[in-house]
Parts: sequence; structure tokens; C-alpha cells
Amino acid sequence: MPIDTRVRGTGGTLSRAAAELGAEVVAVPIASGPVAPDAEIAASLPFTLAELLALHSAKGEPGEVVSTLVRIGERAVELLLYGVGDATPGDLRRAGAALARRGKGRDLMAAGVPSGDLAAFVEGALLASYTFKIGAPPAKAPLGELVVLTEDGPEAGEAALARGVAAARATALARDLANTPSNIKGPAWLADRAAEIAAETGLAVRIRDEKALAEGGFGGIIGVGAGSSRPPRLIELTYDPGDADRHVVLVGKGITFDSGGLSLKPNDNMKVQKTDMSGGAVVIAVLSALRDLDARVKVTGLVAAAENMISGSSMRPSDVLTHFGGTRSEVLNTDAEGRLVLADALAYADAELDPDVVIDIATLTGACKVALGLRTAGLYATDDTLAAALTASGAASGEPVWRLPLVDEYRQAIESDVADISNMGRPGFGGGSITAALFLREFVGKRAWAHLDIAGPGRSTADEAELTKGATGFGARLLLDYLTA
Repeated sequence: MPIDTRVRGTGGTLSRAAAELGAEVVAVPIASGPVAPDAEIAASLPFTLAELLALHSAKGEPGEVVSTLVRIGERAVELLLYGVGDATPGDLRRAGAALARRGKGRDLMAAGVPSGDLAAFVEGALLASYTFKIGAPPAKAPLGELVVLTEDGPEAGEAALARGVAAARATALARDLANTPSNIKGPAWLADRAAEIAAETGLAVRIRDEKALAEGGFGGIIGVGAGSSRPPRLIELTYDPGDADRHVVLVGKGITFDSGGLSLKPNDNMKVQKTDMSGGAVVIAVLSALRDLDARVKVTGLVAAAENMISGSSMRPSDVLTHFGGTRSEVLNTDAEGRLVLADALAYADAELDPDVVIDIATLTGACKVALGLRTAGLYATDDTLAAALTASGAASGEPVWRLPLVDEYRQAIESDVADISNMGRPGFGGGSITAALFLREFVGKRAWAHLDIAGPGRSTADEAELTKGATGFGARLLLDYLTA
């Protein structure tokens, strides 16, 4: 659902803002370490802020919130002292999220924000306000409006505020697409939504249906989607500012539901598979935000959308698929379907789009979750400069990645006796995330290429900091930072 919380900047003092705007809540940032002199809004309190913090054993840690009341004019207003730690981007993101959650059910909050990364603070507040609910609305509505006062003044923070809003709204769009139930969301639905978003944001769009895919030789996408009554699609979106000096292609896995096919998943594993198109959702969301962020790079987004289901027409273990460009892959496991659809899109990008850089993003392997847990994505790359740039953008955006090796000795694990390559590693090698990346590398030619395996951080089991339970939209902020750096 769209984020309903609004954010804007203002000047003056918290007392004046609260009085003029009718704020129900005001918030004062508290850094780690010695407590700074009391904020002007605390002048009427019968105690110091240091005494209040000491009473609650508060230390100014990011996410920490202490509450009291303060009188402004004739009204009693809730005063929140919220920890910002060292005011790093990560600290401010967590602090903004804590404030937004504390403000649920309120119409307006005025908050002082220390010098630092205002965009990160705004991202945290807005993403913590995100909800996805079909049916009755949540018991408490999100905070209605957040008015921020920065130490540098409202004009200085205007660009950062706009950047934070754009990144948060793109991430929320990715969450919406991934959280939509699969009885609603099929490949054609996703293509229709992409076309609507393209019309709203000035993108060029091309949708290939099952007939065009078959005629074009996209055998991986056709094979994965063969078992579903809802045929596959290849979504192509293009953002072109007109004066770009480089072209980046983003490729997203768009499996709108993954049963595992004939290599059937256990029931519990299937419950979250509506989010198996999170990579595709991120690609659509990133393209939607580029114009607002005035990105000066041409970006093409490819989403390989299919539903991996079981029927008499499903692909079988031992089938051989012919991908775009002619490479043939042996299907040893129908639940390793993401790499099959990505292979077609990557080969098409290499052969037809002439990009400078190709980046794919996918909830690809459980092995990457084992290696890196649920908060860090795996990064594979054929180019050190690209890897370094994506790592830096991950750190800046709060979406960390860790580079993993493309071990050439493991290439033999995906050799096939009957085709050019197989979609699963042979026993005895392990490294399931690595062999999946090596499979994808076969289809990118000599391009500078990176692969983001977001199987871990693409989903969250609980509300924590700026994350909300369900799809996280991981990768949207990282890629926006990379494309606009």
C-alpha cells in the first residue's frame, strides 16, 4: 500500500512549530555520550532532560525513546527524547523508524533532527510507517505527518528530504508488488502493473507475451512457466534522460509464485513464495524513481516473470531448455528455476541492448542465506570496480552486501552430460550460491556484470528498525544510490 505518512521541513524552534502546526508530539534528538544542554522546548519542565534520561537509564542509543509531557501554550504535548547514537546514517535510519512507530495513531509530530544524513532519517521514518493489509485497516493508523526541523535550516535539508522520500516510496512499491498474494498476482498482472507505473513515471515499456517469447527463443522463461495456466511475460522498461554517458541494465527474477515445480517444495517453504519475485519488484521500483531523482544514466529494466507450478505440461527433471542465444541447459531440479529465467534475460541484454554494466537481483538460493544470514546479500561480480561501487552503495543505503567468490574450479560442478550446462551443481562441490552465480555468468558475455542474491534480506520475519514483516524491498535503495552517486 502507498505510504500514507507525509514528511516536510520547517524552520524555527520546536515550541513554535508545535504551537503553529498543532503538533500532538514533539521529539528532541539525544546523542550518545554526555547529555547536551536542554532543548529550548524543555524550559518549562520541572526537571532537566538529563534527569529524565537518568530516570529511565536511557543512553541515547539509536531506537531508544523516552516520553514525558510538556506544556506549550494552553496544551499539553507529548515530548519524546529519541536516541540518535553517533548520528551515522544507520543510526538516523533506526531513530526515524522508532519515532514513526511511536507516532502511530497521531496526526502530526514535529521532530528536531541533528546534522547528518537527513535522507536516512526520512527513509527510516517512512519505511517503518509502511503497512500491507487486505481487509480491515490496522488498529492504529500510521503517523499522519512528520515535520522536521534540521540544524542547518529547512532550505539546506530540502534536497535530502526529497531524496529520502523518493527512496522510501520506491522501496514501498517493491514491497507492495512482492507482498501481493499470488492468487491476484500472476505474470500478466505484474506486466500490467509495470505498464501502469511506466505511464505514470515517463518510462518506455515493452511487454513480451508467451507467443513473442516462444518466437524470440526465450526457452528458459517458457520452460519455467509451462506448468502454469497463467503464461509468462518478459517486462522491459527503459529510462533515458537523453544525455546519459553510460547504460546500465537491471535484471530481476520475477517468479510470481514458486511451488518448486515437480521438484516440489515442502509446505512451509511455499508460504513465502509470493515474494519470490522480489528482485523483479525491485527493478520496477528503481526504474519508477529515476526521473524524480534526476538520474543521469540510461537504465533498462528486465523482469523475467513466470509462475512455477505443477501440471501435465510442467518441465521435468532431465528436460533440456534452449535459452535466448542458443545455449542449452539441462534441468536437474525444477526448483532451481530462477536462474533459468534470468539466463534468458541476461543473454538478451548482452546480445541486444549493448549495456556498459549488467546487474541482476534475485531471491536465488537458500545457500546464500546459510552463508550470510538474513540481513546481508551476496554479491558476485566480474569487475572489481563495479563490486566496490555496489559495496559502497550498500553501506550508504543500509542494505549491506558481501562479495563472494566466483570459484572457477567449481565450474565443473555444473557441466552437463547432455547439454551445455546444468542448472544444479553436482554432489561433492557444495557452494550452492556460487554454482548458481557461475551458471548466470555463462550468459553475460564479456560485460561488466554483478549478481545480487537477496534470498536472505529480501524477506523479514518481524518489524525491526525500518523493516516490516514480509517483503523488505531490499536492493531498491542500494541500486538507487549506485545509479545516482
